[in-house]
Amino acid sequence: MEALVKPSRVLFFASFALVCGSGSLLSPVIATEPPSHSVTLGSKYIIEHKGMQTTGPMAQLAKDGTLHLIWGGEQQKDRGVFYLHVKPKQEHFPDPVKISPASTPAATLHEPPALALGKKNDVYITWTTPHPNAMGKLFTSLLLLSRSLDGGQTFLPPVRVNDDEAITGHSFDHVTVSPNGSVHITWLDNREGKKDPATYTSMSHDQGLTLSPNLKLDEPTCVCCRTFATTAPDGTVYVAWRKIFPGSIRETVVARSIDDGQSFSPSVIVGHDQWAYEGCPHRPATMGVDQHGRLYVAWYTEGPDDSPGVYFSYSDDQGATFTPRRQLNLSKGTFPDHPQLAVNQHGQLLVAWEEQSPVRREVVLSTSLDRGQTFSSPQKLNTKKSKSPAVALNDEGQAVMTWLEQIAFPAWSTVVQPLTLPASSTAPGTPQ
Repeated sequence: MEALVKPSRVLFFASFALVCGSGSLLSPVIATEPPSHSVTLGSKYIIEHKGMQTTGPMAQLAKDGTLHLIWGGEQQKDRGVFYLHVKPKQEHFPDPVKISPASTPAATLHEPPALALGKKNDVYITWTTPHPNAMGKLFTSLLLLSRSLDGGQTFLPPVRVNDDEAITGHSFDHVTVSPNGSVHITWLDNREGKKDPATYTSMSHDQGLTLSPNLKLDEPTCVCCRTFATTAPDGTVYVAWRKIFPGSIRETVVARSIDDGQSFSPSVIVGHDQWAYEGCPHRPATMGVDQHGRLYVAWYTEGPDDSPGVYFSYSDDQGATFTPRRQLNLSKGTFPDHPQLAVNQHGQLLVAWEEQSPVRREVVLSTSLDRGQTFSSPQKLNTKKSKSPAVALNDEGQAVMTWLEQIAFPAWSTVVQPLTLPASSTAPGTPQ
C-alpha cells in the first residue's frame, strides 16, 4: 500500500491574507489598472519565500476556479518540489507542502516542475531527481511522476518515468492529461550517449500507476529547450520541441498522435525561423488547443535576422500546416523572452513573457478573445524587477498570471495575479 503525504493547513484570514508554510507568506496587494480587451484584474497575492531560492512558478486552474501552484525550492541544501492549491472563496487554505520525498529531491533549480490536472480531481507533477549512481558525473537525473487522486490533498510516492538504466540526463519534461484521462509525459533524453539528446514520451492509462514503454520521437533536439505537450478535445496529442537541423538551424517543431500516444507523426516546422545558433537557447515553445481543434503555438526565436522576438501561429489541420508567424512583442527597446501561453475551449488566449532592458526586467501580458485573430497591446503587470511568468486559464474565463518579483532586494517572491476574462464572444460551432 502506498504511503500518503498529507499537507498541513492554516486559517485564511477574512482580510485575504494567507500565511504559508515553508517560509512563505501570501498577502493581498492593490490591483493595477486592467489591460485592454476588458480583462479584469483582481487583487494580487505575494508569496514571500523568506530566503529560499526558487524556480519560477507553474500554475493550473481547475474548472471551479481552484488554483494549483508549484515551484522548486532550495534552503540550506534541501532542495524539493513545493505545491499549493487554493480553492475559491474558502476560509481555510492548505499550507504549501513539499511533495518530493527526501530520497528523491529536485535535481536543479534550472526549471520549475511540470503540472497537469485531470478531470477526476487528479493532479500530476513531474520533476527530475539526481541519479543515485552518478558518482560525480554531471547532468545526470531520473524523471519522476507524482500524483494526487484527491485534488491535491495527498500525494502518492513518485514513480520513475524513464525506463532505461543509462546514467545520463532525463529532464526538461512536461505533462498533460487527455480528455479520456490518459497521462502523457515528454522529456529530453541522452540515453544513447550522443552530443544532443532525443525527445521521448511515455503515457499512462491508469492515472499514473503504470507507464508505457518509453517512445523516442525524434533527434537531435536542443539540449535545454524544454518539451511541451498538450491534448485536443478529440484526444489528439501534440508534442513540441526545438529541433536541430543541418547548419545548427534551430526550429520549433510539433508532432501529433491520433492513437493516444502510441505513435506520432513526423515533426512539422512551425515558424520556419531559420535561426542559426551554435548553443542551446534554453527557451521552449508553449501550446494550447480550443474546442474546435485549433492548435496555438507561441515561441521565442532570433531568426533569420538576429532580432529577438516572441512569435505566434496556429494550425487548423492538426499540426500539418501552420499560419505565417506573427510577432507579439511591440517594444523596440527591450529584449523579449520566455513566452507562456494559455488557451481555453472558447479560444480565449493569454500570452505572457518577459521584457528585459539594461536597467529593467518586466513581465507583460497580451490577450486574445477571438481565437488568435487579434491581441491586446502588451501590458506590464509587475512593479519591481520580475521574471519567469506563467499563465493559467479555465473555460469559465477565470485566469491567473504568476511570476517571480524582487519586491524586497535581494529576495525573490512569487506574485499571483487573478484575472477575469469577459464571456466568450466566439459562438460554439462557428470557427473563425
